Amino acid sequence: MNPDTLVRLTKLFAKWLERLLAVAIVAGIIAYSVESAAQLLSMDWGNSETYYDLVYRVLLAVIGVELARTLLTHDLGAILELLAFVVARKTLKPNVDAFDIFLCALAFVALLAARYYFLRPPPPREA
Repeated sequence: MNPDTLVRLTKLFAKWLERLLAVAIVAGIIAYSVESAAQLLSMDWGNSETYYDLVYRVLLAVIGVELARTLLTHDLGAILELLAFVVARKTLKPNVDAFDIFLCALAFVALLAARYYFLRPPPPREA
């Protein structure tokens, strides 16, 4: 078999496998969201833990959507946004200690620096 044909077929297979995985992730997110909504409706909304649980579940669904988007686009911006949501979810845990918050802050600084250095538009050329 020609090596070029093998490379082309491998890339095509990987692309369709990633699309299939993205569809499976979105289906899982939909099922998780429906089940989460049912559980959240039965919770005591006078308790502050319910709000933490709501935010935690919403961020988990957003992380799933961003993961599916990353699989489909392979965009650096999508990867940075996915990582930002993961760090935000870790930061918003009610039982997180000070060192974890410090590490999350450093992670956000690193993500902002990566966005600034890798995703900023090129300066306009002078004619």
